Amino acid sequence: MNFKPNQPLALAARSLLATLLIAGLAACSSTPDKPKPAELAPNAALIGVRLAWSAHVGPVAFPLQAHVNGNTVAVAGSDGGVAAIDAVTGRDLWRASVGSPIAAGVGSDGRLAAVVTTANDLVVLASGKELWRQRLPAQVYTAPLVAGARVFVLAADRSVSAFDGQTGRRLWNQQRPGEPLVLRQAGVMLAVGDTLVVGLSGRLVGMNPLNGSSRWEAPLASPRGTNDVERLVDLVGGVARQGDEVCARAFQANVGCVNAARGNLVWTQPASGSVGIDGDDRFVFGAESDGKVMAWRRTDGERAWTSDRLKYRGLTAPLAVGRSVAFGDSTGFVHLLSREDGTLLTRLSTDGTAIAAQPVLADKTLVVVTRGGGVFGYTPE
Repeated sequence: MNFKPNQPLALAARSLLATLLIAGLAACSSTPDKPKPAELAPNAALIGVRLAWSAHVGPVAFPLQAHVNGNTVAVAGSDGGVAAIDAVTGRDLWRASVGSPIAAGVGSDGRLAAVVTTANDLVVLASGKELWRQRLPAQVYTAPLVAGARVFVLAADRSVSAFDGQTGRRLWNQQRPGEPLVLRQAGVMLAVGDTLVVGLSGRLVGMNPLNGSSRWEAPLASPRGTNDVERLVDLVGGVARQGDEVCARAFQANVGCVNAARGNLVWTQPASGSVGIDGDDRFVFGAESDGKVMAWRRTDGERAWTSDRLKYRGLTAPLAVGRSVAFGDSTGFVHLLSREDGTLLTRLSTDGTAIAAQPVLADKTLVVVTRGGGVFGYTPE
């Protein structure tokens, strides 16, 4: 794979217009006669879960990715507030403001926390104090990755950049061409061993974190159709990782798994979802765009089970936790389904606003964040 030098600002502007177009198309697709959400059955309450604590950040109108390091969960609000919360007690470890609205975040290694503002500023904090900021040439919707004393950024112009975590000095930038439209939601970026794994168009790409050179690439989906919208194949966060195997979703196309140590494709299966996935050593879980919950066998991608109980409820990416898989919905509920067959184990309520991000697990605490800015920590009884 050949990377090109950094794109000119004109192309970055083109990427901005493309992301706005995708956002506009999504808005236009929301019609008054859209399907009615499935009625919720009575709460089975087959497992005991209690609300241990609650906190608040500003309202969340961007693709938040809450980040966990040990017992600490880092969250942010659209108004520029960033917080590190002790997931056991719910108390603030620190809070800060980056001074302008946030477009992407939070990335953290437990010491540094990174977000990107709507003005395209990459801002890095240490213990709640601003350490440095750098202006980026393009918008960002994926939380920065903080790893190995570096901060990695995946931008909407499909560039990947690395910065020194202490000084903010740009270490490298790699650019690859792709389809002209991008999704205005979080993409894929994670570390697997000594490889930086990034979703670029419909491919997972393994990069050398020291210089950005390509080690391998594996296609999960290929562009199709006759226009730019039909050809959109971006990968969406989050992912289902087990060891060296990373499974991800290509927007409205496929779900598939890649061995990130060797760079080879393990399997792909057609899937029509738009949010990320999660999994365990046996299954990969996800929700299709109509709210149908799916479980694929991790070994070969064959379907293990499906559930229609949450259709049209606007589900988030899932979290495999305990013997359940948790999904947030657009009305503020968190549904814990059995990993074995998708039956309801219990249902949790929040503040009545949509769940804003994939739930996360910090130690033994299930943490969810709502669009209204509520942060809720649930623990087993």
